[in-house]
Amino acid sequence: MLRRIFSYMKEYKKYAYLALICIAVEATLELLVPRIMADLIDVGVANANTSYIYQKGIQMGICAIIALILGGLSSRFSALAGQGLGANIRKAEYEKLQTFSFSNIDHFRVSSLVTRLTSDVTNIQNAVSTGMRPFGRSPIMLIVATTFAFQINSTLAIVFLVALPILAIMLIAIIITIRPLYSKMQYAIDLVNRTVQENLTAIRVVKSYVRGDYEIDKFKDVNSNLKNESEKAFKTAVLNMPSMQFVMYGTILSLLLIGGRLVKNGELMIGQLTSFLSYVLLILNSLMMMSGVFLQMTRSLSSAARIIEILDEEIDIRDNSNSLLTVEKGEIEFNHVWFKYNKNAKEYVFSDVSFHIEPGQTIGIIGQTGAAKTTLVQLIPRLYDATKGNILIDGRDIKDYSVRHLRDSIAVVLQKNTLFSGSMTDNLKWGDENATMEEIKKACHIACVDEFADRLASGYDTEMGQEGVNVSGGQKQRICIARAILKKPKVLILDDSTSAVDTATEAKIREGLATELPDMTKIIIAQRISSVRHADQIIIIDKGYINGIGTHEELMKNNRIYQEIYESQKEGADL
Repeated sequence: MLRRIFSYMKEYKKYAYLALICIAVEATLELLVPRIMADLIDVGVANANTSYIYQKGIQMGICAIIALILGGLSSRFSALAGQGLGANIRKAEYEKLQTFSFSNIDHFRVSSLVTRLTSDVTNIQNAVSTGMRPFGRSPIMLIVATTFAFQINSTLAIVFLVALPILAIMLIAIIITIRPLYSKMQYAIDLVNRTVQENLTAIRVVKSYVRGDYEIDKFKDVNSNLKNESEKAFKTAVLNMPSMQFVMYGTILSLLLIGGRLVKNGELMIGQLTSFLSYVLLILNSLMMMSGVFLQMTRSLSSAARIIEILDEEIDIRDNSNSLLTVEKGEIEFNHVWFKYNKNAKEYVFSDVSFHIEPGQTIGIIGQTGAAKTTLVQLIPRLYDATKGNILIDGRDIKDYSVRHLRDSIAVVLQKNTLFSGSMTDNLKWGDENATMEEIKKACHIACVDEFADRLASGYDTEMGQEGVNVSGGQKQRICIARAILKKPKVLILDDSTSAVDTATEAKIREGLATELPDMTKIIIAQRISSVRHADQIIIIDKGYINGIGTHEELMKNNRIYQEIYESQKEGADL
């Protein structure tokens, strides 16, 4: 898993190698200082040799200064490597998300995806930025310092070797206990993010229903859950330091007792004992640092597993990217199409759907709420794939086209109208980033955007705000329709996208589409019969089946469901 994650370091590997080199040289210089100090005490001080003391003192100072410089460089290189790794992982995750179909996105909550792009990546990059130094120093300190310690006195070194297994057992026990706790903590962060996201997205609903207190209580619950999970994890993590210190101080006391006797018996010099204690402190500190690295890695492994879940998510809609086929006319045919969201589901969302749309026709789709009208049209641009049957465009299976070209040839104005931060012109250019102002104004004229554009504060340059808060629901719908028209698609799908527009404006939009874009195939999903009565064909969807197809007049004569819808809307209008 770690190899997979570190493969994203790519061009930042050079900084990681430079950091490790600086760390290795710095550690070596630090290890030389106790040896020099031992000579200074045992030779210079014992013999009152002032020049020798100065000579060794200068050597120690040079080692310290060079180690200081290398320590600063290693910190810089480690930060560059860690931040670069984090940036590449986020980029890879985000690029993978762009390939997700609606089904893939349904596997994860949006709040969880946000956490995996932010908090989980931050855990990994921090582990590299702050963990590379102890990771590089610890093995060198441990190996070299242990070697020097044995050279000074093998009897004292055996005492240290007794402490190593105790430290190892403590560290392993802590790591085994803490890893699942870190995973639970990250999922608790998901819940907090989800609650905050839902509240901010639906803030107008919360305010209008005066449910602020309820939202506060809901946040308290998830926030307390995160606090509790964090406490459980960190209560275990903090045991690392006192465990290490307990062993370290116990080892030092043992060394002082045994070393004192050796000095008293003349078997060990004071400088050697001082040097030995310095090396033991370096060794134990290196072990403490290494244990900290292991704890960081444990948390990083939990985050890495969550990131890899995204990177390894199997894309269920495969792209025939080598296809040179292009959509020329916009002819559509559904051939015995069945669909369900989950392959293991018992029931289909809709079953055995077949119909044919000629190029340039306007088709209306109507039916009760929950009849799967939206799901039906989402199969055309392959936002979902049909479970059984096939869909043809211009006589070719839609899977024969590249996904990019297919979706570029089909414009969908969804039920939920989405505008992005930026000006109205910026939003319109999502349809065609190279569109001229003349083309923009023509599309806006067809969608009746020009009726209100000039009244906005800065006209077409008016900032839309977050999700288009500066315009009404009907205005937002018209902007989205104009954006779709600018795309110049062969097929235009309007999914109940004039529900917030008055009937007079809707009639103007419908007339503009018919006169200005006669060759474009248009599919209109609506709740109002007035929105589809002028269509060439109207499809009635009921409980996942096609109940009837025909013109308004034909359905009024032969289709009971259509008649009932018409009568109910007529009664509502009369009232």
